[in-house]
Amino acid sequence: MMLIPAHHFRDIERKPEYLQPEKCVPPPHPSPVGTMWFIRDGCGIACAVVTWFLVLYAEFVVLFVMLIPSRDYVYSIINGIMFNLLAFLALASHCRAMLTDPGAVPKGNATKEFIESLQLKPGQVVYKCPKCCSIKPDRAHHCSVCKRCIRKMDHHCPWVNNCVGENNQKYFVLFTMYIALISLHALIMVGFHFLHCFEEDWTKCSSFSPPTTVILLILLCFEGLLFLIFTSVMFGTQVHSICTDETGIERLKRKHQPRERTGSWKSVKETFDGDFSLNWFNPFSGLRHPKPLSDGDWVRQVASLSDTENTETTEEQSEQRKDEDSVEVIHE
Repeated sequence: MMLIPAHHFRDIERKPEYLQPEKCVPPPHPSPVGTMWFIRDGCGIACAVVTWFLVLYAEFVVLFVMLIPSRDYVYSIINGIMFNLLAFLALASHCRAMLTDPGAVPKGNATKEFIESLQLKPGQVVYKCPKCCSIKPDRAHHCSVCKRCIRKMDHHCPWVNNCVGENNQKYFVLFTMYIALISLHALIMVGFHFLHCFEEDWTKCSSFSPPTTVILLILLCFEGLLFLIFTSVMFGTQVHSICTDETGIERLKRKHQPRERTGSWKSVKETFDGDFSLNWFNPFSGLRHPKPLSDGDWVRQVASLSDTENTETTEEQSEQRKDEDSVEVIHE
């Protein structure tokens, strides 16, 4: 059961039509275990395809422009294995981040029968999302793209066509890390290849013509630099969010909704499934089977009932907050 700051109710829409659980249809039957999670969003699918295309383009240039034509076989084998391993782990992490349920709250469970079954005591509340008609546990937020409430939602990332939430944050962190590593590796190899070609005859350092080789290398250099900066920043922000136990959305709302945080190491272990090991870096480990939420997870405790009674919103503020949570309060 979570304690809610009293002033949090000033940000809650109290319009009567959002407080009618009878409008919610009964929740659908839970999907069978192993059902694939996939968001049918055109923009997200296009971004995911572009991500794979750019990684495969880097593979093509690294292998067929730089490594295979090289006469240094040891250099080619070592760098080829290293680059392909990192690229494989990056794409595997991308698939896991995209196809893993990020922590969706059961849809349509804000029914009158279910709320009554919680047997709310005086001072207890439940939050209901008017968009997906779900009861929202603490730290859950509604995603307009996924059309679901996501537990511990950090943000929606179009590059993985999914929300980054409680169940797939590890895979998103690994994806950004491995993309940053292959980008750095590609930039280093491009630099060495240019030096080699300047010292040797350009016609001997690649199986392509010199103009084609230069164009391919410049494009790879631009791609690697862009992705290195972008993914390094994303990796840093995600690690910071995990260590501070504060999602991106919670950081934006910090001034209005302060909350108690857990220890940084505990949050890291929860995200990466246990104590430090090589499995932290393995996108195939940590098959998440989240435990079902208990009745206590749905219910929150208000800090002061008087604040729920004295909550006032102007007509203009109500229009601006139509999509905010509604709250079911039990008074003494």
